[in-house]
Amino acid sequence: MKTGEGKTLVSTLAAYLNALTGEGVHVVTVNDYLAQRDAEWMGRVHRFLGLTVGLIQAGMKSDERRASYRCDITYTNNSELGFDYLRDNLSRNKEQLVMRWPRPFHFAIVDEVDSVLIDEGRNPLLISGEDNRDAARYPVAAKVAELLMEGVHYTVELKGNNIDLTEDGVAHAEIILGTDDLWDESDPWARFVMNALKAKVFYRRDVQYIVRDGKAIIINELTGRVEPKRRWSDGIHQAVEAKEGLKIQADSVIVAQITYQSLFKLYPKLSGMTGTAKTEEKEFLKMFKMPVIEVPTNLPNIRVDLPIQAFATARGKWQYVRAEVESMFQLGRPVLVGTTSVESSEYLSDLLKARNIPHNVLNARPKYAAREAEIIAQAGRKHAITISTNMAGRGTDIILGGNPKMLAKEIVEDSILPFLTHEPPDIDMEGESTSHKGLSKIKLGPSSLGLLAKAAIMAKYVHKSERNEWSFSKAKSTIAESIEMGQTVGMEKLQERLAEEFEMYPLCDAIGLAYLGVLRDCEIHCSAEGTEVKTLGGLHVVGTSLHESRRIDNQLRGRAGRQGDPGSTRFMVSLQDEIFQKFNLDTEWAVMLISRITNDEDIAIESNVVVKQLLGLQINAEKYYFGIRKSLVEFDEVLEVQRKHVYNLRQVILSGDSESCSDQIFQYMQAVADEIVLHNVDPQKPPKTWNLAKLLDEFVGLGGKLLGESFKGIQEENLQSALEQVHGSSSVKADSFTLPNMPIPPDSFRGIRKKTSSMMRWFAICVDDTSKKGRYTNTVNLLRKYFGDFLIATYLNAVQESRYDDAYISGIEREVLLKTLDALWKDHLVNMNKLSSAVNVRSFGHRNPLEEYKIDGCRFFISMLSATRRLTVEALLHYWSSPMESDEIFNTEDQ
Repeated sequence: MKTGEGKTLVSTLAAYLNALTGEGVHVVTVNDYLAQRDAEWMGRVHRFLGLTVGLIQAGMKSDERRASYRCDITYTNNSELGFDYLRDNLSRNKEQLVMRWPRPFHFAIVDEVDSVLIDEGRNPLLISGEDNRDAARYPVAAKVAELLMEGVHYTVELKGNNIDLTEDGVAHAEIILGTDDLWDESDPWARFVMNALKAKVFYRRDVQYIVRDGKAIIINELTGRVEPKRRWSDGIHQAVEAKEGLKIQADSVIVAQITYQSLFKLYPKLSGMTGTAKTEEKEFLKMFKMPVIEVPTNLPNIRVDLPIQAFATARGKWQYVRAEVESMFQLGRPVLVGTTSVESSEYLSDLLKARNIPHNVLNARPKYAAREAEIIAQAGRKHAITISTNMAGRGTDIILGGNPKMLAKEIVEDSILPFLTHEPPDIDMEGESTSHKGLSKIKLGPSSLGLLAKAAIMAKYVHKSERNEWSFSKAKSTIAESIEMGQTVGMEKLQERLAEEFEMYPLCDAIGLAYLGVLRDCEIHCSAEGTEVKTLGGLHVVGTSLHESRRIDNQLRGRAGRQGDPGSTRFMVSLQDEIFQKFNLDTEWAVMLISRITNDEDIAIESNVVVKQLLGLQINAEKYYFGIRKSLVEFDEVLEVQRKHVYNLRQVILSGDSESCSDQIFQYMQAVADEIVLHNVDPQKPPKTWNLAKLLDEFVGLGGKLLGESFKGIQEENLQSALEQVHGSSSVKADSFTLPNMPIPPDSFRGIRKKTSSMMRWFAICVDDTSKKGRYTNTVNLLRKYFGDFLIATYLNAVQESRYDDAYISGIEREVLLKTLDALWKDHLVNMNKLSSAVNVRSFGHRNPLEEYKIDGCRFFISMLSATRRLTVEALLHYWSSPMESDEIFNTEDQ
């Protein structure tokens, strides 16, 4: 559905229907602002129908998150949802979980679904641990990068963000660093120098990041918003900090990761809504099995999309953008200028200031971002000029004449805040006040002015009567709650309540009533101004660069012409724009063509030949990024299966009772015993050829002194003799089996449950299809049975002799299981990331990198699970052989 056609409202139908089962519905938006806005707007509908509505925002505490996820419908943004899922799968006890386990996902409606699943699809969500070992190397590498010159010491490939050192560059770097080899494993400098060069060339201040409070904070280039909790991986973020002379944060080590594609595939039912998915219909069907259905507009779209103008230089483009904005301002038409970075938005702002053209800027800087709602509210007013990064590209509804609700709220705040608090607003939190220069003043009627004055007097008395000074945030939230209450209760009810005067100073009621009075006047003003703006031609949108996808350009175009309104759009591009450099457009050819048409490089060209070439390059960019996303999805599918297995296992350990925890440990012990046996025997050869001495050494080494005492004096010959006696035996007593002349396991299988567990393990051994078969398979199975039972019985005996209560024992078991699994899973993720980079080289040997990744990834995962079982068993046996104090086991750091 196109912009302004009612996606947010229509989503209530599907959300309500699917919430009736009580399993929870997630409505996922692209940022906190939209999640909060939609929860407030649509929450009223759901609450009226008897459902509970939750909201997840950045900075919320676990208790608040847990309560929100327990609601029938939860509004959140994509990154908060992903990180909550990852954090839940790192928690050490079930009290820390915030989502609805064991089934946290039921049905999702993803707002701006193409942005989340396609644009954000290239960036996996990562939770990182810290590694301080190499922090001192980054500033040194940054100094080296400053001394190296492009074209002499290194070459740059913009398309793939790659840098290669030349031979001169390697030699130069080695001389500066005083090393003989940059790639020396004992003194590795190559990674740090390469990252420093990438930080220098590809990561630009006010484009990819901003510096705030001594930190480099990432700007999401697709949404234009800052992401304070996100950090670049592989040492890039540290290299950027070194370049800017900031404090180097600890190196990141991946602890948990997931892509948005994998995250949303966890939903049994998935849906989405957007205005710009039709061009990616095949990708949605192929990757997510989601058809795209286009809903026609209610009224015909009469927006005029003017031809693209091309310029030889960036200077010419910006002068034309300024001139276009100025001409529209003279006419009175509202203008939205879309820029691709903070840097370019502020450059254009300076050009307009030089011409005394009033305007508002919306970008990732806190002083602007905090006022996003107010800036957007008046972006459709007569004479309004708004310069924005991609922040205004999604989810924003620019109403011609202005948004009366937001304007009324602004008037009420401006009138009442000075009486409630004397604390100045924090610019970083509240933002700079929006510019009203050039805009017509809203005329308030006598009744509205009277209600505002009454509310202001009450605010003054409340402020005087309370001893403690109100903070600015408290005052602002009180006004917001009063306005929300006023909209819910209505004018007549508020007037009745004020007449009855329950309180001495009914401040909230007075503010709510004043807001409703001001809102009525704002609606009249905005309606009249909206009609005037439509007569002038509606909103004019100016794009200052082509994006990597036509969809993102269409999102910007879609801000104009909503609900049948008039409007126009114009894109202006220069051959110096980053997209053309990145995808190797033959700019010399284009400049020559332009020079044939005009001698002035700053003149706009609307030639079909040039524009067709530029749009063709944009299609090539789309194909290139589709290839990257497709490859990422295919590679991530391998990790997805492994992640599901590990996280399901974690939930069984975390949420299960003490019996399920013990069963898991018994399975581990039997599996470890099986691995030791099968590694040293061959069922197709007689027992005298088996490596029984090594088998005994490995088994005894597993349990330390717990097993060492039992097997003291037992030699290879004893085991050989025992196997000869049992070979060919027709029956086995499964619950009390032992090998003749071998140590007898402790009598720990007392009780029905433990005897049943022993029987089930024996059946599993007998029907095992994965192990090698031969003439001596039965003997091997008896060996597996004996050592498995001995290990488990010894463990149970040690636990019983410790005299600890069951709760303490299950706590120790759960802690050891989780710590070992988490530590080895973390290492596995690091290895898989290294593997994904390494397998690409194998294509030179005519081998498929994806197939190689699948084979090696599977091998890595099997090894990881085997190591997890073995280390868990060793840790538990070691612990119960000499139990430590309980605090010591729970507080030790992961080894």
